[in-house]
Amino acid sequence: MAPTIAPVPKDLKKRFQTPRQEMPAQDPVARGKNFEEVALGLQGEAAQLEAYRCIYCKEPDCVQGCPVGIDIPGFLHEVEKGNFSEALGILKSTNLLPAICGRVCPQEEQCESLCKTGKSKGNRPVAIGRVERFLADWERAGGIAKPVEIAPPTGKKVAVVGSGPAGLACAADLAKFGHKVTVLEAFHKPGGVLVYGIPEFRLPKAIVAQEISSLEKMGVEIVCNFAVGLTATIEDLQQQFDAIFVATGAGLPYFMDLPGENLGGIYSANEYLTRVNLMGAFDPEHNDTPVVRGKNVVVVGGGNVAMDAARTALRLGAEKVRLVYRRSHDEMPARGEEIEHAEEEGIDFTLLTTPVRYIGDEKGRVTAVECRKMELGEPGPDGRRKPVEVVGSEHQYPADVVVVSIGNGPNPLVPRTTPGLETKKGKIVARDASGRTSMKGVFAGGDIVLGAATVILAMGAGRQAAGSMHEYLQTGVW
Repeated sequence: MAPTIAPVPKDLKKRFQTPRQEMPAQDPVARGKNFEEVALGLQGEAAQLEAYRCIYCKEPDCVQGCPVGIDIPGFLHEVEKGNFSEALGILKSTNLLPAICGRVCPQEEQCESLCKTGKSKGNRPVAIGRVERFLADWERAGGIAKPVEIAPPTGKKVAVVGSGPAGLACAADLAKFGHKVTVLEAFHKPGGVLVYGIPEFRLPKAIVAQEISSLEKMGVEIVCNFAVGLTATIEDLQQQFDAIFVATGAGLPYFMDLPGENLGGIYSANEYLTRVNLMGAFDPEHNDTPVVRGKNVVVVGGGNVAMDAARTALRLGAEKVRLVYRRSHDEMPARGEEIEHAEEEGIDFTLLTTPVRYIGDEKGRVTAVECRKMELGEPGPDGRRKPVEVVGSEHQYPADVVVVSIGNGPNPLVPRTTPGLETKKGKIVARDASGRTSMKGVFAGGDIVLGAATVILAMGAGRQAAGSMHEYLQTGVW
């Protein structure tokens, strides 16, 4: 959809002078003891005032920064006027998961980083993500959006392997094109990383379920407990479906191969968060999933997942949560908002530090982490200064739980069980942005192609693949 270009308003000065509307949040001390959502969202009047800060650019660069191509000026203008239903219709024409994106997408690095309102001296960009979240929450509270238009049935059947962000976005667009879509999910609940990786306090699971239900209302069938590569292979699916989209994500955790890494109480962030988020270990009265509730917890890493693990440990009752990261505060890859929330809640940031071994007791359980100090050396190929260990700086921190959060690799199941699929370093090779793979009729996208990325980048890949799949289903040209 082309972005809305409207006449430049005469009250630009007043728009520039309108301050960015802050979003209320739970008190840091209180929220550190519960799993309820931290950010509380904008109310209607505040959302309208925030949308009013849009200055009607002739060239809205914000749209170029959105991986799914939302008509950002279009929905902001309607919110400004109080036309929430119209605004939501514009938003959902390209993004059927606004409640999710409005909460977890890094808007500050994408659309908002290009906002011209924020380019003026002393000003901040329009809070596009917060307005998006407002619209989604308005709909959940009973607001009605313009119905999504669905094309007549084409008679074509498509399988989407994986129900994470890439799979859901692809399924939504394919359903709109009129194809019969079946989503195959290995876990017992759909949502992928949205349900197993992101904690309740950042993304309530009821919201994910409601967004997914909107796809089911469009005719998308979701089949859980179906692990492609075990339950059936890609070759098996080719006998039943006209095209396949593989979106199995990056759920293979990395470790550092340190002495003592196999001690009890040491988790990958993937396992730790899955036990708590998807399997309900935070609520032992209603779930039997075990997880060690440590008093002294050390989390290794500096990304969003590390912040999620550290803040989860705090909510599970830890007395001390220490986040160990080998670079400085400025190099942390986590979102600024997540870092700020973690600091407010009392997470101890131990920076320029790296673990070198884990120490355990006679029962084989971790009791301490031995670390070494780091210094930042010369910049590497990625422009980030490379951390260098300081010899002789060894020291220890007590720990009865350690969560290792240094990244994830591509899920190996489909590549390992599909000989005809070209891969590179475990990732499926896609020909280009179309998602076409080495096997005819098989497309791939999201983290299984990109490596661990963001929710919105995965959704963008899903939408691009859907367009290419639609073309293939119409023409048969590969």
